[in-house]
Amino acid sequence: MTLFRHAIAGSAGLVLLALSAAAAAQSAPPVADPSTRGEWTLGLGAVVIDSPYAGEGSRLRPVPLLDYEGQRAFVHGDAAGVHLVQSGGFVLDAIVSLRLDGFDIDDLGRGELAANGVDATLLEDRDDSLDAGVRATYGGGWGALSLQAVHDVTDASDGFEVALDYRYTWLIGRSALTANLGSSLLSDDLAGYYYGTLDEEVARGVTAYAPGSAIVHRIGVSWMHPVGEAWQLVASAEAAHLPAELRASPLLEPDSDRSGRLFVGFGRRF
Repeated sequence: MTLFRHAIAGSAGLVLLALSAAAAAQSAPPVADPSTRGEWTLGLGAVVIDSPYAGEGSRLRPVPLLDYEGQRAFVHGDAAGVHLVQSGGFVLDAIVSLRLDGFDIDDLGRGELAANGVDATLLEDRDDSLDAGVRATYGGGWGALSLQAVHDVTDASDGFEVALDYRYTWLIGRSALTANLGSSLLSDDLAGYYYGTLDEEVARGVTAYAPGSAIVHRIGVSWMHPVGEAWQLVASAEAAHLPAELRASPLLEPDSDRSGRLFVGFGRRF
């Protein structure tokens, strides 16, 4: 077993994709192996979301596998950007990333919402969004630590998120196993959009609920294994603990204190 190293040939973006597609926050990938720079990885995956929302249960969502690491520009799953600074173990990136936290009210249970005192016909869907911001990463033999700040630029929530993540990767034979631990601060606008009731809903008679800002803790693991010379199999699982201010949302199952995601994907490097 080998200690963490920044270069994992052909796997950096896929490991990130497995985590970012399955998690609430985007954290920094290891720096790609120079031998794989300029190569694309394309494939297909699916994420199963154990939703905390009332009556929704599990949600299956197909997602593309997409990865590219150049000298300056990169695409890793649902995040893309440019390296502004690369110095030793420190990297500063400008990034844009998709937030896939939206949901359709029709997918929630009307009976479960009614038990929470909410009329589903008075609610509106919550949209996915595009976030933009910066991410600073510092890594070494002890792992990698990243701090990221992003803001919704599509006016879905008009909120922001600040995320702190730690990651450590073991190389086991040809496989890469990555453990990650992180926390995210959701602004009051962001938490209110996905967990509270909207002003227009309150105007229709829905009980007002605004959770305020909230801190969500996450833990997860991902696995990557090459198949042949060009193919790669990736999988990840992640759980997030919901704080009391989010658990009290009338949109959630009573006493729902966590959400989970499982991701599996298969891709080919070109």
